[in-house]
Amino acid sequence: MAVDPIETFMTWMRVEQGRSVNTLMAYRRDIDGFVDWLKTQKANVMNATSQHLEKFVAHLRSAGKAPKSVARQFAAVRMFYRYLAQEGIRTDNPAVLVDGVKVPSSLPKGISEDEVALLLSAVRGVDSFARRDRAILEFLYATGARVAEVCTLSMSDIDMEDSLVRLFGKGSKERIVPFGRPCRDALSDYFDLGGRPALVPESWSSREDSDAVFLGVHGTRLSRQAIFNIVKKYAALAKIKEISPHSLRHSCATHMLVHGADLRVVQELLGHASVSTTQIYTRVDNEVLYEMYREAHPRARAVR
Repeated sequence: MAVDPIETFMTWMRVEQGRSVNTLMAYRRDIDGFVDWLKTQKANVMNATSQHLEKFVAHLRSAGKAPKSVARQFAAVRMFYRYLAQEGIRTDNPAVLVDGVKVPSSLPKGISEDEVALLLSAVRGVDSFARRDRAILEFLYATGARVAEVCTLSMSDIDMEDSLVRLFGKGSKERIVPFGRPCRDALSDYFDLGGRPALVPESWSSREDSDAVFLGVHGTRLSRQAIFNIVKKYAALAKIKEISPHSLRHSCATHMLVHGADLRVVQELLGHASVSTTQIYTRVDNEVLYEMYREAHPRARAVR
């Protein structure tokens, strides 16, 4: 039986690389799109050349895909061919000769400290859902956690006594992150009677749900979309535009750097593989600096 190179690649990504379900789905979608396009060229993944890959990138661009989307899809194809070459499934790597897709640099979108305060104060009431939502918002801002890390958070991951949480980031990499008193108080309130216990169902649908920190109306783990909706809800109440859970991650990093945190400490807290990823937040700080200068200096128009 012939080996399916795509299936072996996906297995390698899941088992050897420890990629998340969402990442695997994204890679599968991007590679399947490439395979479908190759069929229009009367080619396949085993005989595709570097010229095919260049034409594929041009095809994505001509279809109106955003530079970031083109870069992401080509990155998936590039990794796929690197794997095939390393495993000897193909004797060459056609992606080596193709230049990467450049994406215009953009600054992360965060919100100010005042806006964070407005967002948190928008949660009113003491019912179980209000307690949960307040804890989620405090947790996102306090830890800089990714939304996927919040979805998979389990009760056994939180150390309330020492105000520490264990997070599992990309590639299932584990890190320990502290959180402050406001977050601890919000979590304590949520874990108390009338909070999480009120959301516990009569019978759990799965053991995985029984250990979840943040529960939905049916006693199951909150999904990514549910957490997005919670953030959007209170952003609207606080009259804050264009905000997502990731905005609170950006804000956490930016505000820490503004208040003097070391870049490598922030890198460790956010779970960035490279400090260069964290350095973009120093640019956000500089943007604030330049904006203040432009507003305050009478001859600032000559700058930038």
